[in-house]
Order: sequence, then structure tokens, then C-alpha cells
Amino acid sequence: MRSNGFILALFAAIIIAYFFPHLLSEFPLGTIIDIGIGLIFFFYGLKLAPAELKAGFFNYKSHVLIQSVTFLLFPLLTFVFIPFFEEGTGSDIWIAIFFLGVLPSTVSSSVVMVAIAKGNLPTAIFNASISGLIGIIATPLWLSLFMMQSGEFAIGDVITKLLLQIVMPLVIGLVLQRYLGHFARLHNRKLGLFDKSVIVLIVFSSFSNSFSSNLFTTLEVTDVLKLTLIVILLFFAVYFIIGYICKLLIFNLEDTITAKFAGTKKSLVHGSVMAKIIFGSSASLGLFLLPIMIYHILQLLVIAVFAENYRKKWLKQEILP
Repeated sequence: MRSNGFILALFAAIIIAYFFPHLLSEFPLGTIIDIGIGLIFFFYGLKLAPAELKAGFFNYKSHVLIQSVTFLLFPLLTFVFIPFFEEGTGSDIWIAIFFLGVLPSTVSSSVVMVAIAKGNLPTAIFNASISGLIGIIATPLWLSLFMMQSGEFAIGDVITKLLLQIVMPLVIGLVLQRYLGHFARLHNRKLGLFDKSVIVLIVFSSFSNSFSSNLFTTLEVTDVLKLTLIVILLFFAVYFIIGYICKLLIFNLEDTITAKFAGTKKSLVHGSVMAKIIFGSSASLGLFLLPIMIYHILQLLVIAVFAENYRKKWLKQEILP
């Protein structure tokens, strides 16, 4: 597998933030990021093909399973790890893991992996797209259970900000799709590079604040190892639970592949954007992004291997008489 330049850029952003936390302090970084977030979802609206969404609309069993796993099973599984933290649900590290658990699924990598594995592509496109919209409400609602008591989490304000910065640009993009949709799809790779650049900026900004506030000086190596292990366990637990449920529901192979891949995915784009909107310029923002970044790398590497294995199975079936 080729090295992922985006992952390297994320690590580079963290390293630069550590050594030069005030590097871009003269720039209005917050405003630039806010504009970048709006453009990400505007371009996404331009590229979203209604015909592909319509093609996957009627696969109800798969939709219910994937969205239930994304917004119910995954968050509930994080509760298993509460006893491993002395402060319980008051632990910032556990909240960071829980934040990962309540995020929506990713779009691009989920669809690409399903395509490689020859799963049900229309169902993957529909669920990846609808997941982000459900997350606008579901993610802050889940977080409100543990953050309302701090007095710093106003769910109405959070949802309003998410609607303004995510849904409104997305809707504008959909409205203008008939005029600019072809252009956006033609330059999809360049627009993808823009998306990633904004995420790298968010990561740099977040970790700069965290390092400036000495947040990570209180974080032990054992904490990072514990967090990483929990993220790995969550991924494999969800993957194999989905596989078991698919057997119970007698899913065919294409729908099983789609459910496993779409159900285990968590969006780094939505995670970074939502963290920035929900937590603002909090010093803890870097910590909240850590599990998402670890999970992003894990899901890319592991699902890529699984997708290739499924592809080989299909090839064998085609070769056999």
C-alpha cells in the first residue's frame, strides 16, 4: 500500500505546532478555517449526485443497520471503557473517545473501499451521505448528556452553528449543482486536496493551542497507549458485531461488505469540523482530535486489506466455472 500523503501532512502539522505554536498567529486563522469549512460542504453539495442517492434509497435493512451501528452501537460501546478512567465520564480522554463514537460515517474512503471490495455501491453512497446530515443533530445530542453539566455546552447554539456552517453551504451547493456540478466533478481531485488542506489547518490550529496551554504535559505515555488500544478494540468490535448481525439478517455478500465498511467508518472531516465548531478554540481541542486521527489511520489501513481480500474472493468466483 502506498503511503498516504494526507496522514503524513497531519503528523507534520502536529510536529510544526509543537515547535512553532505561534507560527501563524499573525494570520486570522480562525476566519480562514471557518470559510474553508463552508467551502468544503459547498463543494460537497456540488459533487453529490442525486441519481446515486436515489439508486441506494430502497435498501432499508442496510440503512437501518448502518445508521444504528454508527449512532447507537458505537457510542454505547464506548461506555464499556468508562471504568478504565479514574474520573469516569468526567475524563477528557474518555470524552475524546466518546466524541469519536458519536461521529457520522465518512464519505469518500467508505465508498472507495466498498467499490474495491465489490460491495453494494449505491447503498454505500446513500448511507455515507445521509450519515453526515443525521450527525448534525445526533452528535451534539449525545455530547449534551455529558457536557451540559459543565455549563459551556449550549446544544441549541451548537446545532445552529452546525446548520449554518455545514448544512447551509451544502444546500447552496445542491441548488447550484445544475450549473457547477460538472465542473466540481471534473476537478474532484483538486477539491479533495482543498478539503484535506483545511483539515490540516484545523489540526495545526488545535494542537498549537493545546501545546501553548501545556495541555499534553499532563498526558502520560500510558494514557496515549490506553487511548490507542481502546480505539483499536472499538474498531474490531464494531466490525465483527456487524458481521454477526448480517448473518442473522441473512444479508447477501454485497450488503454485508457495505454494512461492515460503512458501519465502521468515522469521518475525520466531520470530526475536525464539528470539534472546531463545538469546542471552539479550547485548549482541549487537540486532545479531542487524537482518537479521530488514530482511528482514521487504522480504518484506512485495515479496511484496505479487507477490501482487497473481498476483491480476490470475487475474482475467484468469476474464474470458477
